[in-house]
Amino acid sequence: MTLIDGKKVSADVRAELKTETAAFETQYGKKVGLAVVLVGEDPASQVYVRNKIRGCEEAGIRSFAHYLPATASQSEVEELVSALAADDNVHGILVQLPLPKHLDEEKILACIPTAKDVDGFSAENIGRLAMNEEGTVACTPSGVMELLKRYEIDPRGKKAVVVGRSNIVGRPMALLLLNADATVTVCHSRTADLKAECAQADILVAAIGKPKFITADMVKDGAVVVDVGINRVDGKLVGDVDFEEVSKKTSYITPVPGGVGPMTIAMLLKNAVACAKRAVK
Repeated sequence: MTLIDGKKVSADVRAELKTETAAFETQYGKKVGLAVVLVGEDPASQVYVRNKIRGCEEAGIRSFAHYLPATASQSEVEELVSALAADDNVHGILVQLPLPKHLDEEKILACIPTAKDVDGFSAENIGRLAMNEEGTVACTPSGVMELLKRYEIDPRGKKAVVVGRSNIVGRPMALLLLNADATVTVCHSRTADLKAECAQADILVAAIGKPKFITADMVKDGAVVVDVGINRVDGKLVGDVDFEEVSKKTSYITPVPGGVGPMTIAMLLKNAVACAKRAVK
């Protein structure tokens, strides 16, 4: 069993981005710019935003952090995002979710131009992914693909099973694997025989948000298992996979923490650099 080290791969990606951003600044006379908008004071969101800003600094990206109170109106948030959309120094825009309940999340995200959608959530970017065209891909699933690439795990011709069908992870994950020539099955709460489906997987991606849901009897010998889940149980972080038992059967497996998690911000930064390069073209 080989442990897939997301911390190391994330550090490698960030180091490569620092070289790219320096070259960008030399060539175009400006830094890659990423704007982050946080509405309210959700503690977890504050941590995420701090980590993203720190990541920008490490990668040589200029960050534009905007903090609005939880009482901010729909029009105030939309006006801010629209102003960032018109700013040539901002190449990517991220609105930290979740937003306060009185705000219309869909309308606010719609103010982000597809060209600056570093999260890859826009309908156009998802459509490009579905058509296997160039665009921005959601950070967590693209992080999974980066891990597979760095560990020379080729999905081509493999049976891949994705457990979970969210718009943020499951669906784009399935499309990425399909675009990489895997034969893909997406499982969810209505799947008739989940255990049998998972047991066929050469590559199994768990993204359902249920601690230790994937057990050893659901995993094929020698499978590659990627655990996207982050769950807090008794004060500890655990994934969607029963790591202790499942790891005994796998060829490769990601730990939680330290697997997919560190890749998400790294791929966000990579998306920002890609958006900047497309903008100057």
